[in-house]
Amino acid sequence: MKTALILEGGAKRGIYTAGVLDVLLENGIGADAVFGVSAGAIHGCSYVAGQKERSIRYNLKYGNDPRFMSIKNWIRTGNVVDTEFCYHELPDILDPFDHDGFEQAKCQFFAVCSNVETGEPEYILCPTLRGENIDYLRASASLPFLSQIVEVGGKKLLDGGICDSIPLKTALTKGFERNIVILTRPKGYRKKKSHNKLLAKIVYRKYPLFAKAIAERYKMYNAELDFVAEAEKQGNTLVLRPSETIKISKMEQNLDVVKQMYELGRRDALDNLERIRKFWQM
Repeated sequence: MKTALILEGGAKRGIYTAGVLDVLLENGIGADAVFGVSAGAIHGCSYVAGQKERSIRYNLKYGNDPRFMSIKNWIRTGNVVDTEFCYHELPDILDPFDHDGFEQAKCQFFAVCSNVETGEPEYILCPTLRGENIDYLRASASLPFLSQIVEVGGKKLLDGGICDSIPLKTALTKGFERNIVILTRPKGYRKKKSHNKLLAKIVYRKYPLFAKAIAERYKMYNAELDFVAEAEKQGNTLVLRPSETIKISKMEQNLDVVKQMYELGRRDALDNLERIRKFWQM
């Protein structure tokens, strides 16, 4: 039976997922595939490469560097995240990404992106993150309004969470019959109607289908939560989500809060470790 990890995004909230993934690595719990959305893709690739604690390490070391994520950087470059620093200098020099480990892993890696021309999700299978493939990872995590459109592979892409925040249905369609969904919001959360409808129409006036996806994201997201809940009842899905609420912003600068969110992910994973093992072996 094929297994997959479905990793929701959430910008700095996504460090919760990194905590869960590190516990899975420590305990030799693998998967046949990872579907990473936005921050889920950022942390998921380190899991596939087998690099335990890499995400929290570089987040704590460089989290307050304005090139890592800041409005200052957005004003300077048009991207809230500095492309050269985060997708080249950091993984190539400062905290090297294990490309060989990633490429040799038996686990497939899908970067979930939003196509701004079609307003539909793209599920990019990345056997490597070398060369232009790193731009699929970057696109998946490029927040709308705060990032320039990423053009790669003949497509114009942005944050995967806009068009498919929790791609469980796609994983099932692709034949992954048993899945663990890692969410970054506590139980009971429902997304509210966006206040950015007009802004989306203005900023993405050349891409009306993408603007519509932004405006209607709350409907898509809540429907996906309902689908996840039903799949959990049917027994083919296990869900991990924050067991308590930690106030953490998308661009959180307080590194103590970032660490707390990571540690919550670790704690929740450890508390559910036996349940995860049994679920994977069913």
